[in-house]
Amino acid sequence: MALFEHPGPALGVFDDPELMLVRQHLLGLDPQGERFARVLRDSIDQLLDGEHTGRFDWNDLHKTEKTHAGTLVEINLLRKFGFSSGEDLDYLIEGIEVDCKFSQKLYGWMIPPEALDEICLVVWADDHAGQWSAGLLRANRIKLTTSGTVTKKGNRDGKFQLTKQHYSLVTWLWHQEPLEENLLLHLDKGTRDAVLHAGDGSKRSPGQAKVNELFRRVQGRRVNRTVIRTLAMQKDYMKRVRYNGGAREKLRKEGILICGDYPNHQAVAAQLGLPVPQEGENVSVRVVEAQQHHLGQPSVLLEGRHWVKARPEDPEEPAPLLPETKKATAQD
Repeated sequence: MALFEHPGPALGVFDDPELMLVRQHLLGLDPQGERFARVLRDSIDQLLDGEHTGRFDWNDLHKTEKTHAGTLVEINLLRKFGFSSGEDLDYLIEGIEVDCKFSQKLYGWMIPPEALDEICLVVWADDHAGQWSAGLLRANRIKLTTSGTVTKKGNRDGKFQLTKQHYSLVTWLWHQEPLEENLLLHLDKGTRDAVLHAGDGSKRSPGQAKVNELFRRVQGRRVNRTVIRTLAMQKDYMKRVRYNGGAREKLRKEGILICGDYPNHQAVAAQLGLPVPQEGENVSVRVVEAQQHHLGQPSVLLEGRHWVKARPEDPEEPAPLLPETKKATAQD
């Protein structure tokens, strides 16, 4: 399926005018699913809380934190889209009560008794798979099965799940779309270990060593603020990227530029043929002054000389300074 192509409604939902009305409303609020995807990425990062815990892997969450994920997604969606709270269920959308259910397992939603025969907004996101989905389901009690889960007190939890033969009842709004990459999670193990163990034993600034190692080893890829926050583990985490003692200054002698989200930094990245950093992102690259054997490579003019992305065999030389920005005094 093409990126953000809306799946068609499930068979039979045309006979459910309430579900179709909710579907139309949600797609009107977020035609491409970009806002929804942002909420899911932010909710997962909020649970991981990298700034205080250094965590980046869902599997490192405590059981209670994973259980809380559904509530967090529900609240964050309500705030992002300005939904009204329902009287009996989570949301009131176009005058229709809608319950929000999240699961990290596709089709693993637990439907409470009060949501039976009502409309559920069912949401799935898997950070390891790098995908997310959201759809609508009329929780038909005939087509659900009891979960069979028994609590430690011996009471059944009273919830229901969609039976496998009725998975097609979900009307997808967006299905198996890319979730913004969790960079640390998806690095190869050798690179990730080198980054995470940089500065081991250093009492001065292990966070700075980790950020330096990240930009040294992970070049040509967008790195967002969450990654820096997780490695630096400090309130002013972006300090570890800037000039004035940050990675931009410390890696410059190795020939490495770190382009940020400033327009003139974005222009440098574009001219070098790199991914252009968006808001809150940085992209690193080792550069050398252009020579005859670099003919045809994308280049950028900095400090009166032409620079290109270094080839592995190019000797190391200090990188030029990036253009000044309007935020230079405060940020760089």
